[in-house]
Amino acid sequence: MTFRTLWLISLLLLTGCSDYQWGWYVLDPSTEQGITNLKFLVAGFNDTIQVSLLSMCFAMTLGLLIALPALSRSPTLKWMNRIYVEVIRSIPVLVLLLWVYYGMPTLLDVSLNHFWAGVIALTIAESALMAEVFRGGIQAINRGQHEA
Repeated sequence: MTFRTLWLISLLLLTGCSDYQWGWYVLDPSTEQGITNLKFLVAGFNDTIQVSLLSMCFAMTLGLLIALPALSRSPTLKWMNRIYVEVIRSIPVLVLLLWVYYGMPTLLDVSLNHFWAGVIALTIAESALMAEVFRGGIQAINRGQHEA
């Protein structure tokens, strides 16, 4: 079978999977329930933007601090940095979110609401990625430019 034949068969199968009645009436602004649902979605969008911006700012700061030991001459600091970055990058973000929201209050006896648990978990996850970005960017600079 050719690629085109497989594509046409899959398209034919997928067209029978839906009747195109998506139920947009739940967001209809002409009804009271629709207005309530739209307000709920806008509030969620607002929270998402706040969590994203806060975690990005914290992750950049933490990522730069985490990247600095990778640039040192101490093998112990480099080793510790590699362990942190590789372990954090290997944990799925959803697992990290669950551990921060449910595990951290139990282990550290602190109370976290959903907003700050999300900010902390995303900061931890993104800080390891940002550390690699900063490390790679700094190491890409030629020695001549460092001395200039």
